[in-house]
Amino acid sequence: MMALDEFLAPYRIENGQAFRLSDHDPADTHELGIEKADAKDYLRVGIERLTELQEMLYAQNRWSVLLIFQAIDAAGKDSAIKHVMSGVNPQGVQVYSFKRPSAEELDHDFMWRTSRNLPERGRIGVFNRSYYEEVLVARVHREILQAQQLPPTLISPGIFDERLEDIAHFERYLARQGTLILKFFLNVSKKEQKKRFLKRLDNPEKNWKFEAGDLKERAYWDDYMSAYEKAIQATAAPHAPWYVVPADNKWFTRLVVAGAIVDSMTRLDLHFPVVPEETLAQFAQYRRQLEEE
Repeated sequence: MMALDEFLAPYRIENGQAFRLSDHDPADTHELGIEKADAKDYLRVGIERLTELQEMLYAQNRWSVLLIFQAIDAAGKDSAIKHVMSGVNPQGVQVYSFKRPSAEELDHDFMWRTSRNLPERGRIGVFNRSYYEEVLVARVHREILQAQQLPPTLISPGIFDERLEDIAHFERYLARQGTLILKFFLNVSKKEQKKRFLKRLDNPEKNWKFEAGDLKERAYWDDYMSAYEKAIQATAAPHAPWYVVPADNKWFTRLVVAGAIVDSMTRLDLHFPVVPEETLAQFAQYRRQLEEE
C-alpha cells in the first residue's frame, strides 16, 4: 500500500518558483489501479479518520484549520466539500462561499470580507472561493478594480504582484498564530468543463446551476489558467501549500482532498486534553453522587 505522503507528493506544491500548470494532468488518477466504486471505500476510511482528528482539534482548542477551494466553474468545488466533510461534526466546521462583493465589502480592503470569517481555534473553516478571487477574476477582468474604491494612484501595473505579496505575508502570519492552511486548486480540463456544462443544460435538476455568464468566462480560459499559475507560483509555501488536484474524475478529486487534510492534520499532534490527576482522583466521588441520586 502506497504511503499517504507519497500518494500526495505529485499534487502538493510548497515552492512555486518552478511550478508550471502544464505539468499537471487534470485527468491523472496516479495509476492507482482502482475502480470508481472502490474509491468510495477509500474515501469512507479517510472521512472516518478526519472525523477523529476533528474531534481532537475541537477538544484541544489550540489549532484552527483553513481549507481554501479555488477553481474555474464546474470543477467540482461544492461536490468535493460536500463529500469530504460529510462525516465531520457540523459544530466544529464553518463553511463560507464568497461570491460577488457587496457594497459594504467594497468599502473595505480586498481581504476584509474573508478575514472576518476566519476559523476560531478548534474549528475547521472552509472557504469556497476566497481572497484569491482578487488576483484571479480581477486580473482577468481588470475593470473590476474600478469598483473597489481604490485611489487611482494605487491601481498600478504591478497591483496583482503586490496583492500576491500581501497574501503570502498574511498566510505566514496566520500560520504563526496556529492556523493550518491548505489550498486546493481543482484542476479541471476545458474538455471536461464543456461536458459538465452540457449536463447542466440537459438535466432539469441541474438547470439552475447554469448561467449565461459561464460561457462568457469560458472564453477567457487561457487568461484564467495563467492567473492561477501566477497565484500558485507566488504563494505556495511549506506553511501554506497548494494542492493542484486533478479534477476531471470527481472520485479521485475527493480522495486527494481527503488525503491532504488527514495527512496535514495528523502532523499537528492532536490529542484529547489530559484530565489533571487531582480531578481524576475525584471521579470516584462524582460516580457515587450520581449513583445515589
